[in-house]
This record gives sequence, structure tokens and C-alpha cells, in this order.
Amino acid sequence: MAVTEKIDFHKTHRAEYVAPKQPVFVEIQPARYLAIEGYGKPGSPLFQAQTGALYGAAYAIKMGLKSAGRGDFKVPALEGLYQDVDNQSGEMKWKLLIRVPEFVTERDLADAVAALEKKGKDGEAKNIRIETIEEGRCVQMLHVGPYSEEPATIQRMQAYAEENGCALAGPHHEIYLSDPNRVPPERLRTILRLPVVEKLLGKKS
Repeated sequence: MAVTEKIDFHKTHRAEYVAPKQPVFVEIQPARYLAIEGYGKPGSPLFQAQTGALYGAAYAIKMGLKSAGRGDFKVPALEGLYQDVDNQSGEMKWKLLIRVPEFVTERDLADAVAALEKKGKDGEAKNIRIETIEEGRCVQMLHVGPYSEEPATIQRMQAYAEENGCALAGPHHEIYLSDPNRVPPERLRTILRLPVVEKLLGKKS
């Protein structure tokens, strides 16, 4: 059986995972993800349960593919899309994501959920689906520090977009390079990504 090289998205798609200290434009290609949606405060019990379910499914899929000789991939960093719901309470709508190869199928996911169920670890896994996300042109920047200080970084990114004739065009995207259970808040590294579109210039009559 031929040995297949393990896929590492942060290497094969290096240009999409840049982590600059200043805002930059990036072009993001369509990507396939395990996705699960929730509502509330990030870090809540539901958020933690869904994160655990995503990782459980991702590793189960990885092992299934590897044992079947269909390929292998490095389970990448957790990602998330966020939309503010209530600025006062801090509640948000989120879509948590883990990127998977294009050849991962719905059957692979179903088998992974069934395997977790046999171990009594399915939990939120039954709510996971496979989704292709297309973001296109985005502003991207590395945020270093607590999640609570992200708004200031996002404001810098928004200002950069506007200075370059662009407007925001979707929920903000976070890619977690650090484990908050192991890294102190002031050292957390998070890639922030904001989809943008060019503003339409008004025509003079």
C-alpha cells in the first residue's frame, strides 16, 4: 500500500494562515470544514461541549481514513465564525469549525459520530455537519492577548479595509493558535480574519 503524505493545511495553504502584526489582505479559497453552530457566550459549557465534539469527530475521521488507506491529515487548529447578538451580555451566535480534506464524505462523518456514540462520547457530535465555506478577499491580522481585547484589533482591521476602499462583508473569523488551557491570556495568539468587498463608488450625474 502506497504511503500518503499527511496533509497539514497550515503548510499546504500557508498564504491563508499568515499571522502578521499589521492588517493585510489575503485571498481565501473555498475550504471544507466540520461545523457546528451555537448561541451564548464563548467559553460557556455549550461552547466547550461543541469544541470537544468537533475534535472527537475530527480525530475519529482521521483514524478511519488512515486505517482504510485513504489518506491522513493533521487535525488543525479550532476556528470560529462569530456574530454579535447582544453587546451588553456578550452573547453571540457562533459556528465552530475544524478544517478537513476535500475527500472527507458525509459517510465518514456519520461513521465517526457512530464510533463516538459507542464510546458514550457523542454528546453534541450529532449536530456536526460538513460545510464548504467561501470567504474570498479578507483582511487578516494576528491578535496577541486576551480574547476580551480583540475589539481593538478588529477596529484596526476595519479601518485598514476602509482606507483601502473596502467594506466588511461577513462574520468575523477567528483561528486559535494557542490553547487557552495552557497559555496565559496575555500570550494567546489568535488569527483574526474579516471578509471584505470593494465599495461601489457613486457615479456623478
